[in-house]
Amino acid sequence: MSGRGRAAVAFYSRLFGAQPAKLQPGYANFALDDPPLKLVLNSPGNGPGGTINHLGVAVASTGEVEQTETRLEGEGLATEPEPGTTCCYARQDNARQDKVWVRDPDGVAWEYYTVLEHIETP
Repeated sequence: MSGRGRAAVAFYSRLFGAQPAKLQPGYANFALDDPPLKLVLNSPGNGPGGTINHLGVAVASTGEVEQTETRLEGEGLATEPEPGTTCCYARQDNARQDKVWVRDPDGVAWEYYTVLEHIETP
């Protein structure tokens, strides 16, 4: 992997608390059980590129969001908590931490969140 690729593998290893299931030159494959997720990273020229707005991992409770934030900070990742959020036709908890963001080396945002109620407004 290139320098950017190595930085991405290091970031995602910390984000997920797991190493890639497969790691080859220009290729990293994360296969996770919890949360169930398959993420493949390709170096430029080793697969098609694309654009991502953000990615999210839904967890079961506000407590899990808080635990994830603590774990990510312990891994040295900069977190951006977003308490009391209403978005995406869902209300998250107004009193406690309910969403935390991190960004990968390319600036792609990841959110860990929990939904407490589905609503009709964006």
